[in-house]
Amino acid sequence: MKVRILYEDNHLLVVEKPAGILSQADRSGDPDMLTILKQDLKERYNKPGRVYLGLVHRLDRPVGGVMVFAKTSKAASRLSEQMRKREIRKTYLAVVEGVFKKSEGLLRHYLVKDNRTNTVAAHLASDPDAPGKESLLEYAVLGERENLSLVRIMLHTGRPHQIRSQFAASGHPVCGDRKYGKGVGVSGQLALWAWRLAVIHPTLKN
Repeated sequence: MKVRILYEDNHLLVVEKPAGILSQADRSGDPDMLTILKQDLKERYNKPGRVYLGLVHRLDRPVGGVMVFAKTSKAASRLSEQMRKREIRKTYLAVVEGVFKKSEGLLRHYLVKDNRTNTVAAHLASDPDAPGKESLLEYAVLGERENLSLVRIMLHTGRPHQIRSQFAASGHPVCGDRKYGKGVGVSGQLALWAWRLAVIHPTLKN
């Protein structure tokens, strides 16, 4: 499987993940980005033995777009620290159902995960008996057509299923989302794309 490489040096590998591919292997045994890229590095550079590649973040299986991987343990450690401090800026594009009253805004919810169903419930307030994780994102409407909206999304937190659950809870599920919406959309796929990722280079510091 050919994966589009957006940037590569001795420390980083930035690629475009196709929609429908796992970020990391799971019990399904289906192809995943980490395994595919390790094999690609092994073949391209004729590397003997095991190839190191650090998974810094994940994208949901139906989501495509930009992902960054660490080619060294030092890079992995420094990128993980950036992730922990929320210094990595993630921007997404999505087509969602409905038209917004405000052309831009901030969504704040408290997310509670149900491991049994692998879904996340978004609540406007945290429940003391089942406290959720505070989740923040900004959105800006870029265009509207036929009761659909194209939005640009900047994450302030990186929770599992955050965008999908927060927009669904706000009455604007992502088009094609079978888990949090009606599953209808313009293409039959989840209309969510990881558009831009900004990190501080682990060695160049820029």
